[in-house]
Amino acid sequence: MYSFLRVLARSILYIVNGKPKYENKHRIPTGNYVLVAPHRTWFDPLYYALAASPKKFAFMAKKELFKNPFLKYILIHANVLSVDRENPGPSVIKEPVKVLQKSNKSLIIFPSGTRHSQNLKGGATLISKLSKKPLLPVVYQGPLTFKSLFSRKKAVINFGDPIYIDRKIKLNEEGQHEIEKKMQDAFDKLDDEINPDFKYVDPATKEK
Repeated sequence: MYSFLRVLARSILYIVNGKPKYENKHRIPTGNYVLVAPHRTWFDPLYYALAASPKKFAFMAKKELFKNPFLKYILIHANVLSVDRENPGPSVIKEPVKVLQKSNKSLIIFPSGTRHSQNLKGGATLISKLSKKPLLPVVYQGPLTFKSLFSRKKAVINFGDPIYIDRKIKLNEEGQHEIEKKMQDAFDKLDDEINPDFKYVDPATKEK
């Protein structure tokens, strides 16, 4: 079903917004990796998955989305892992690590957690270290709401160089800060490569 949903998503986005632009795909490493990116719109995961095709991905989503039986069926078959944000347990880390180590799928994760926060958190770093798979920084610039997709403003996805986490590094406050800085610096560089004048404004904040 994943392949079918990917074709469907590609067709819909192409019809609505035209052909997206993928930059620096040569930076994508071989094997599995943890794709990390700023979460700027609810549909940017689709663009990231399409941009890195034919690689298949697993995703992480809040457990509330799995309450609807029909949606649950689609999410499970689209490689979406359920996450309990209120009571996160060991499975939040164990399941994605298992996917990265035991399958041919990579993982898409947003270090900030939600679209309305730009503060990086430690989950992606820990998953990368335990799975021994690199972080791949990526950014999206383009329409931020479904309505603005119809404006035909070009969607651009830019891939950065992989970030390899030293097995010896301790993920204490200092170690985590070091990796977070590398990710944020990578995001800033990638945004600048696309458009030096780019500045992200959360649509939800803008509407208030």
